[in-house]
Amino acid sequence: MADISFLSFYTWLESKFSLRGKFIIAIGAIISVSYMILLYRASVVDNELIILQAQQQARMLYNQILITRQWVSEHNGVFVIKQETVDSNPFLDMPTIWDQSGNEYVMRNPAMVTRELSEYSNNQGLGSFRVTSLNPINPANVPDDHERMCMINFEHDTTESITITNSPQGRVVRYMAPLEVKDSCLGCHARHGYSEGDIRGALSITIPIAWADEKIKANNRSLFFIGLVSFVLVCITLLIMFNTLVASRLDRLSTAMSLFPETDPKQLLLPTGEDEIGKLGEHFTELCERLVRYQQELDKTRQQAWFNEKMASMGILSAGIAHEVNNPLGGMLNCVKSMREHPDDREMHERYLPLLDKGLKRIEHTMRQLLNFGRQEPMQLRKIDVEVLLGECIELLSYKLKGISIEQINSIQTECYVDAEGLKQIFVNLGLNAIQAMPDGGSLRIESQMIGSRLHFTFEDTGMGIAKETLNHIFDPFFTTKDVGVGTGLGLSVTYSLVGQMEGSIEVESKPGKGSRFVVIIPVHPEPLLENTENG
Repeated sequence: MADISFLSFYTWLESKFSLRGKFIIAIGAIISVSYMILLYRASVVDNELIILQAQQQARMLYNQILITRQWVSEHNGVFVIKQETVDSNPFLDMPTIWDQSGNEYVMRNPAMVTRELSEYSNNQGLGSFRVTSLNPINPANVPDDHERMCMINFEHDTTESITITNSPQGRVVRYMAPLEVKDSCLGCHARHGYSEGDIRGALSITIPIAWADEKIKANNRSLFFIGLVSFVLVCITLLIMFNTLVASRLDRLSTAMSLFPETDPKQLLLPTGEDEIGKLGEHFTELCERLVRYQQELDKTRQQAWFNEKMASMGILSAGIAHEVNNPLGGMLNCVKSMREHPDDREMHERYLPLLDKGLKRIEHTMRQLLNFGRQEPMQLRKIDVEVLLGECIELLSYKLKGISIEQINSIQTECYVDAEGLKQIFVNLGLNAIQAMPDGGSLRIESQMIGSRLHFTFEDTGMGIAKETLNHIFDPFFTTKDVGVGTGLGLSVTYSLVGQMEGSIEVESKPGKGSRFVVIIPVHPEPLLENTENG
C-alpha cells in the first residue's frame, strides 16, 4: 500500500511540475525536513540540559539543607529573639526561653529552619522545599500523593526520586530524597521510636523550570526564523543557479533539437563546458554533424540507386524497342537499296522518300522517349499534365508488350503540381513489374483519378500474383522472385521510397494465380506564391 501511495504521488509530481519545480520541491523538502529534525533535536537537547541542571540544582540544595539541618541539630537548635513575625513551635518540649534581662527567645529546630528557608527561597523564585513524613508530628508536614508514593519507595532501598510535573506556574522538577535519623536527632526523635539510621521522612524539593521553557521557546522561535530565512535564501540561490546552469541550457538544447536540421545547433548552444550538460550539448552537435553527413551520403546513394534502377528499366525496355526499331529500319534499308538500284526512277523516289521520312521520325520518337526516361534530372515539383505523362510511360512500356493488352482509364482533367520525374519512374516500375508478372500474356488495367487533393493511381494485372508469405517483403531492397537477369530487386523498393518521399502511400493486394493490384496515392502540392505571381 505504501509503495502504491508513493508511486501515485510520484506520478502526480511528474505530471504537475516542470524539472525546475520538482528540483526546488525536492531540495526544499530535504532542507525543511533536515532543519525540522535539527530544530526538534536542539529543542530536545535543550530540554534535557535544563532538566539535568534542575536535577543537579535540587541535589545541591538537598545537600545544603542536610548540612544546615545537621548544624542546627548538633547545636540543639537555634534560639532567636521573639518578634511579631516569629512564632514559637508548639511541638517542641521547650519552645521558648528568657534571659536575665527578660528577653524572650524562640527555639528553631531543623524542621522549622527548613520551612523558613523554603519561604525565603520560594519568594525569590528559586524553588521551594519542605520536610514531609508518613508519620508527621506537625500536620503541615502531611505528604501529598506523590510524596507518599516516593517515601514508600524509599523504604525499599530507593535513594531518590525525580519527576517532571506541571503546575499552574508551568513545569517543575520535583526532587525527593530520604532523611535519615542522625545521632544528634535522637534527642527529639528517640521518644518517637526512631533509632539512628532510620528514615524519619523525606525532603521534598520543587525547582521551577517554566523560565527555562520560555527560553527554549524563544530560542526555537529564533531558530525557526533563521531556518525560514535560510530556506528562502537557499531556494532563491538554487533557483537562480538551476535556471542559469541547467534550465536555460536545457531549453537551448531542446530548441536546438526542435529546429534541427533547419538551424545549425551551434547557433543556439552556448560554448560547451566540462560539466554534464556541456558534454551533452557537445555530443548532440557531433551527432547532428554525423546525421547531416550520413543524410548527404544517403541522398547520394538513393539517387544512385534510383538512377541504376532507371538504367535497369531501360535495359529491359531496350529489347522491345530494338524490335520496334528493326521493323521500320528493315523497310527503310529495302527502300534505300531499291533507290540505289534505280537512281533514275523518279516515281519510286517520290514514293519511297515519304516512307523513309516516316520511318526515321518513328525511330527518332522512340529514341527520344528512351533518352528522356534515362536522363538524370533532379527531382523537383512542377506543374504537369498527368494524363500526358502517364501516356508517355504507357507508350514506352508498349514496346515490351507481348500478348498483353493495356486498358487506360483517366479522369484527371487538370494540371497538377507534382514531382514529374519521380512519378514517371513510379509508373514505369509498376508497369514493368506487371508486364514481367504476365509472361504468357494477360491484361493490365491502369486507372488514374483525383480524390480531394490526392492523386490515385491503380495498376491491376492478371498475372501470377504474389504469395502471402512473400507479400511483406516485396518492397525490401534486392528482394525478387524473378529469374536471374530479369529483375534487379530494386524496382518496387525504389517505388516505395519515391512514394514516401512524395509524402504518399502505396497499397498492394494480391492472390497467387489471380493477379496483383497496386494503388499509389500521391498528394497534390499547392503552387508556390512566386510561381503564381509570375504566372499572374
